[in-house]
This record gives sequence, C-alpha cells and structure tokens, in this order.
Amino acid sequence: MNTYRIGNISIEDFRLSLADKGCKKVESGNTGHEKWSKEGLLRPVVFQTHIDPIPEFIIRNNLRNLGLTGNDLRAWLKKRDTKKRSNN
Repeated sequence: MNTYRIGNISIEDFRLSLADKGCKKVESGNTGHEKWSKEGLLRPVVFQTHIDPIPEFIIRNNLRNLGLTGNDLRAWLKKRDTKKRSNN
C-alpha cells in the first residue's frame, strides 16, 4: 500500500497492526465482527469483517480506544512496507 490513508486500510492490515500492538483476537462467535483486546483497554476493538477496506470512522474510533492516532497507523504501515521491500 503506497497511500497511507486511513480510509484505505484493509482488514488484513488492521489485524496485523493490532497484533503488533499486543492485541489478541477474542472469540465472539460467528457475528460478522471481530473483537480484539489487550490488558488495559477499557473496551475491545471491534470491526466488521464483511466490509473491506474498513470504514474510516471505525478505524479512527478503534485507534482512539487504543490511545493511537491516524499518524501512528500511517507510520506503522510505512515501516512495514519498507521492511517488505528490503526483504525482497
């Protein structure tokens, strides 16, 4: 991904960023949503799994819950893409 817009974040990219931040997927049944949590969060990170890319407002709300900003996510994406290119 070359454009690091919050509105273009795929489900897979968001999952990877959550795992990198120490979050773990919480089993929630077959609801069409995923829940992720980690110690210290007041509420779980929740997003729909049938809409890809994830809507910007969902990303922003979940980032706020994690104490992160859109710039934090953009920096993570850029760093990950740089690592991918250097490994090829």
